[in-house]
Amino acid sequence: MRTIAILSAAVILALGATTAVEAKVSEADVAKLGTSLTPLGAEKGPNADGSIPAWDGGITTPPASYKKGMHHPDPFPDDKPLVTVTAANKEQYKEFLTPGQLKMFETYPDSFKMNIYQTRRTASVPQFIYDATKANAPRATLVSEGNGVDGASIGIPFPIPANGLEAIWNHILRFRGVDIETERNQAAPTASGDYTLVEMAEEIRFEYSRPEANLEELKKNNILFEFKQVVTQPARLAGTALLVKETMDQEKEPRQAWTYNTGQRRVRKAPNVAFDTPGTVSDGLRTTDDFDMFNGSPSRYNWELLGKKEIFIPYNDYRLHSDKVKYSDLLKAGHLNPDYIRYEKHRVWVVKASLKEGMRHIYKTRVFYLDEDSWQVSIADLYDNRDELYRVAMAHGLNYYEVPTHWSTLEVYYDLQSRRYIAIGLDNEGRMYDFDAKLSEANFTPAALRREGIR
Repeated sequence: MRTIAILSAAVILALGATTAVEAKVSEADVAKLGTSLTPLGAEKGPNADGSIPAWDGGITTPPASYKKGMHHPDPFPDDKPLVTVTAANKEQYKEFLTPGQLKMFETYPDSFKMNIYQTRRTASVPQFIYDATKANAPRATLVSEGNGVDGASIGIPFPIPANGLEAIWNHILRFRGVDIETERNQAAPTASGDYTLVEMAEEIRFEYSRPEANLEELKKNNILFEFKQVVTQPARLAGTALLVKETMDQEKEPRQAWTYNTGQRRVRKAPNVAFDTPGTVSDGLRTTDDFDMFNGSPSRYNWELLGKKEIFIPYNDYRLHSDKVKYSDLLKAGHLNPDYIRYEKHRVWVVKASLKEGMRHIYKTRVFYLDEDSWQVSIADLYDNRDELYRVAMAHGLNYYEVPTHWSTLEVYYDLQSRRYIAIGLDNEGRMYDFDAKLSEANFTPAALRREGIR
């Protein structure tokens, strides 16, 4: 793999079995944040040939036509593909493709393609996130053998990462808003393309990202975020519900989870909602820790930071997100309809997770590609215990410019063995995310879960 070395502080290493790893970020490197580096640690300047432009702050104001509550109008409606990569010409662009993307061309040679557009570095977050990130940089540390973070709040903890664990914690702790209500759908088409839509109502309260969050309270309460999910359709699944309280230090206190089963009409503690347990009504096409591309404890893997690479990733996927598009337009046999997907060339951090000896997981190796501007995992190549590509996951990101934040509008997990996939986050025909929700801790209790389940 061709890597791009850019930071003297970014020592490429795997984390060993230590109880804490001190951050080693010099004052000189911290001073680069907001100057030669973006406030979140990306290279601010363009790449060598100019195909990746300089970051100029990203999108800072919504388009004039936008009103809160709308699906987000495309800021670049006149953009046309620069090139289309197909199975026939993929070798010309192999340098910018992941092994998983190449496998998709091999698996679906007649239908899979990638429309490559002009690169637009639109990612942005509020100023208080930038300020907190700079404050975190010299003090944030990994604790509990890398299963927790201390010395960080609100912003990215490790904008100048020294190892793979720091990089994946940046993804886990990236800013996505504060209190959010969503109505998102998922579908798992059969090999012939038939699907049943599963509708879900979700609430998320990010304790870590709140502007008033402070180090002492975060350490005391040990809660990263609270998440509640209730299935509303189809009727046979309606009322199935999940509550998760994610912890900052998972060694000190593992994730807390509860489920509500409509048949039993009972709330039960669910300690197995983690790692490779199948995801909620996922038809076995994703694991629990696949959600959001990776979540939860990193304890079962050794993590390596392999450096940086320029690749084609889903980006600015406003057309895929549009309320002018129907689910039936998107959901096709084998993979999403590629005519609606936008790819751009971006620099990504490449992080490899290798299963520790004695640990169990259906993925032996996972390779994550993290967008340098947002720390969002954009692509994940997932390998089975035979070292063969098992699944390829893609997060179709855009800037929710009313917040602002770069986040996925749709996550898709392609199972190369069954030739099926699951798409999570479908919202074209539904109500848009509410980033102005006012949620309290009372929304995230077992009693609240039961009330939602029987409603």
